[in-house]
Order: sequence, then C-alpha cells, then structure tokens
Amino acid sequence: MSQIAILSDTHDQVANLRSVIRFCNTQSIGRLIHCGDLISPFMLKELGSFNGDVHLIYGNNMGDLTNISAFCQTRYTNVTHHGPFGEIKYAGLRIGFVHYPHLAKGLASQGTYDVICYGHNHKRKIHRIGSTLLINPGQLLGEDDDAGFTMMDSVDLSTTRYQIGNCMFDTPIMVNREDEFEGEKKETRPVPRPIVIT
Repeated sequence: MSQIAILSDTHDQVANLRSVIRFCNTQSIGRLIHCGDLISPFMLKELGSFNGDVHLIYGNNMGDLTNISAFCQTRYTNVTHHGPFGEIKYAGLRIGFVHYPHLAKGLASQGTYDVICYGHNHKRKIHRIGSTLLINPGQLLGEDDDAGFTMMDSVDLSTTRYQIGNCMFDTPIMVNREDEFEGEKKETRPVPRPIVIT
C-alpha cells in the first residue's frame, strides 16, 4: 500500500470518479488526495466508497460549501476536508496539496514539503522545485483531453498516469425519445439526426 492516488478537477463527473474509486479499491490503494473542484455533495458518496483515507480540498469552483464540509467525517467518515489547503504525513513524507499552480510553486520553493499536489489548469505536469516534487495529476473531467489521474509511489516517488475514458467531446451521446401513455412506457427509439442547412 505504498501507492497514493492523486486526482483533481472532477467537476461532477460521477462516472469518471466512480471508475477511479473502483480501480483503486481493486489495487488496495490506501490514500487518495483530491486537489479541488469536486463541486457537489453527491460526489462525496463516490469518495466515501474508497477503501482508504480520502483527503479533499476546495478549488475555485467550490460548489455547496456547507454540505460538503458537513458531510465529511460524519456521513463519509473516511473523507477529511481540509479547506483550501491540505497537508498529510504518509510513509515518512510530508505532502501538501492546494488547488492553484502558483500556490503550489510558492509552497515548493520553501523546501518544507517532499511533495506538493495541485490542479486547476487541467494539465498534467510532474516537475521539481529544489528537492520538492510537484504533481498536477491532470483533470478527471475529460474536457480538453482524456480524463485521468496520477498514482504516486511513496517509496521512490515514481508516478504513473491512468486514463479514465476519453475526452467528453469525442464521445457521441445518444438521445432517445420515450413515448409514454398514462405512465406506461410504450416505445423507445433514437431521435433522428438533425438536418443541417447551409
């Protein structure tokens, strides 16, 4: 259990988060860090199904502040909400996490952390400032590129990127029409493709 799952910017994408949690549970991952922009309290149900400890912070899209903070460690006892900045010690490492890249760089330049995790810009990046490893896991939203997250090994600080699905705009979504009569479903059929007039 030396692996830590690091994710960010889920933006209410339940299916992507659920896939990550299921995968991590099959791999016996013990810690998960979420670097902000979870958005809605219903996402906590997914984080709560993780078989280890979850550490969560706010991003710039904070969503329902009251219920997210209230449900952590009460309804979802394995989820700790740290506010805008989090810090944990794990396997002898001091790990900090914030949402914004500029804050991550500032913390790393102090040299007091072994690892700083961050998000916000939806761009995966692994680099060092001095002796501090900085990890932006990329986004789980799937907006600009494939959704994914990063796994870090706490022994050698190696990282691995895992893709969860494709870019959301590359996947067609079927729209179905359901005819109902007095509450009974009669028929489901695909809606015809729109006619484009140029």
